[in-house]
Amino acid sequence: MRAIADAGKKRDIAIFNKTISKYDAELQKDSVIATHLKSLYETLLEKNLVKIIEPYSRVQLDHVANAIALPFEVVEKKLSQIILDKKFSGILDQRSGVLIIFDASEEDQTYSYALDTVSHMGKVVDALFKKAQKLS
Repeated sequence: MRAIADAGKKRDIAIFNKTISKYDAELQKDSVIATHLKSLYETLLEKNLVKIIEPYSRVQLDHVANAIALPFEVVEKKLSQIILDKKFSGILDQRSGVLIIFDASEEDQTYSYALDTVSHMGKVVDALFKKAQKLS
């Protein structure tokens, strides 16, 4: 457990994977520990990938996979998950094997403001309708 804690502190996924493979039998016996280890692995992988791709606007997935020492498919799957979860803004060009990174943009509030306006207008119309019924 100390080796796993050290890997978590250092944010080093290679040490984490070595430790898991070395003590696999002991760690996988307990389902609670196995669940937490999986969660820690996903977090470490995500943070390491973001750290690697952060300085780029376009980066080859092969380069990222080599830098993190993981298979191409694992890196591609995790990057697509990060993009779909909107933790990072970009697209994966699978044809050329490139990650294209977008600058973080502010969320446009126009739609939410329009929904609020329509909601308030509905309340006003309902109140006017009730008053009109009282007059009749």
